[in-house]
Amino acid sequence: MPARSSVQSPAVVTVGMLQGGSAPNIVPESVDMAGTIRTYDPGVRAQVAADVKLTSEKIAESAGATAKVSIVPAYDVTMNDAQLAARMAPVLGRAAHGKVATSPLVGASEDFSFFAGQVPALYFYLGVTPQGQDPAKAAPNHNPRFFVDESALIVGARALSGVIVDFLTQQAGKQ
Repeated sequence: MPARSSVQSPAVVTVGMLQGGSAPNIVPESVDMAGTIRTYDPGVRAQVAADVKLTSEKIAESAGATAKVSIVPAYDVTMNDAQLAARMAPVLGRAAHGKVATSPLVGASEDFSFFAGQVPALYFYLGVTPQGQDPAKAAPNHNPRFFVDESALIVGARALSGVIVDFLTQQAGKQ
């Protein structure tokens, strides 16, 4: 499969860890960096990984140093099965009293992607932003100010049980 550019499919490179040195006025002998590459397309992921490796090595080389870059693929893209999503949309709508929307692409790393790579899968978000708060301004997951409106957990329980019952009922009808 030929690689697609990040213009066609967005990509995010995050350096979330940077460790090196023991004092602010001493250049460290080595620095360790770690992060993630998130894409929606395996070809773009491979291209971004190659670009990160080459760029890191060349920047280090330009300063008379070396860079050892190891990129370990972790999570696949989490993709919903289109047919399953369409089949379960009414169930989710009932569970959430019609308050259902299609999410834009989200760059989350999620181990659910491994399941979705093996069987038809559906990953959905449960809106937990408190009533009256703008979701665009709410603190995101993994943020110390993240706050869950626990009344949304009732909707989550209804959604999960509804999806399970509907799916199993349809499966039993096929036998």
